[in-house]
Amino acid sequence: MKTIIAGQDQALFRSAQPAPSVRWALASLSLSVLLSSLGTSSANVALPNLAEAFNASFQEVQWIVLAYLLAITTMIVSVGRLGDITGRKRLLLAGIFLFVVASSLCGVAPTLWLLIAARALQGLGAAIMMALTMAFVGETVPKAKTGSVIGLLGTMSAMGTALGPSLGGILIAGPGWRAIFLINVPLGVLTLLLAHRYLPSDRTALKTKRPAFDHLGTLLLALTLAAYALAMTIGSAGPGPFNLALLLVVVFGVGLFVLAERRAESPLIRLAMFRNPVLSSSLATSMLVSTVMMATLVVGPFYLSRTLGLDAALVGLVLSVGPLVAALTAVPAGRIADRFGPQRMTTIGLLGMAAGAFTLSMLPTIFGVPGYIAPIVVITSSYALFQTANNTAVMTDVSPEQRGAVSGMLNLSRNLGLITGASVMGAVFAHASAATDITTAGPEAVAHGMRTTFAAAAAILAVALAIAAGGYRRTLRNQKLAP
Repeated sequence: MKTIIAGQDQALFRSAQPAPSVRWALASLSLSVLLSSLGTSSANVALPNLAEAFNASFQEVQWIVLAYLLAITTMIVSVGRLGDITGRKRLLLAGIFLFVVASSLCGVAPTLWLLIAARALQGLGAAIMMALTMAFVGETVPKAKTGSVIGLLGTMSAMGTALGPSLGGILIAGPGWRAIFLINVPLGVLTLLLAHRYLPSDRTALKTKRPAFDHLGTLLLALTLAAYALAMTIGSAGPGPFNLALLLVVVFGVGLFVLAERRAESPLIRLAMFRNPVLSSSLATSMLVSTVMMATLVVGPFYLSRTLGLDAALVGLVLSVGPLVAALTAVPAGRIADRFGPQRMTTIGLLGMAAGAFTLSMLPTIFGVPGYIAPIVVITSSYALFQTANNTAVMTDVSPEQRGAVSGMLNLSRNLGLITGASVMGAVFAHASAATDITTAGPEAVAHGMRTTFAAAAAILAVALAIAAGGYRRTLRNQKLAP
């Protein structure tokens, strides 16, 4: 009987801690995801107030958001790999601590550029939290529950995205803009205490034998990703010579990075990993899907306000439907992925998104607001299923010594998709609307732009579906050939 009980405890939590400890450990991971997503969404709503407070232009205050996103994008793979080498718990605790300190500095910053520097530090802390929370799933729950826990983390991310604008608006109207950063301090301290007390300790093997950290690969990857992010975000009038120069830097940087990784004794990213059809197809589809999801954020506000004539309050209410649906469906999506298999559910999620995007290109012009909301519900619920199943498919079978790096790569593919979507889908929308300034485009022009954008989104999702199906077929073929 004692053997049976011990076996059950070990299956529940590999460090043999009781069930309440598992719940508190998951609470610390959930709060880490919530904080990092709040850090992105809550600052956006404060940009007009910050421009007024610091007597700065909109282009200058945009760096408050850009610095945070750049820090995450450039460092998320590297910090994930660093956690694999030095120990994930200690690095996660350091990341949470850095996030708390940086939030405090943001809240008391006397100048705009000190605020931007503090936001970059906050983004570094968020990168550590985002990369390592998913990596901890494999050490916290058994493989059969991976999808459910990843779904929980997806729910917290969606909640942070949905809560950020409304919470930020309330805090700005009350205590002022500094409160949107200072609110992170008590939440961060609580997260730090829970993580320190309940997360499983780093393995002793990591303390005695550590592979070298790839400093050259880290530098090359960070510079390349920074160049790509800047090329996609700088310049509102379309791509110019500076953007094209940055894209050339990206091409050159990718080549140097591949050469460096082939020669490195302990590479940041093992290039042989991309021979795994599950990982390669998952990263590609994640980027494409995130590109499409950004279209709902870029196009939605203009269509709802200029074509359907909604006021600001109603626009905000309609836009909150998507994150709310994602938050409600992520945990059930994880359970479905655990039960029916993640790769199969990834395909179903992509099919649902493609159908929703195609419908969104037609229904709103016929049925108005209900015709907009119904396809958004289909897209976001299908996205929750895809994202949870896609991450589960990768993280379930990844080796323990690579969990941090692979988790970082999954988060990176999502971030790159969001950055690309803001630029590319925004350009498609502006071109289809035939307006030099989209803010002054007429209702019919905006409606035409919306239809064209989501028709393009449906085509992108068809490509993602083909990639996912190809990866699934290669996986089945490899399983048949395996002895």
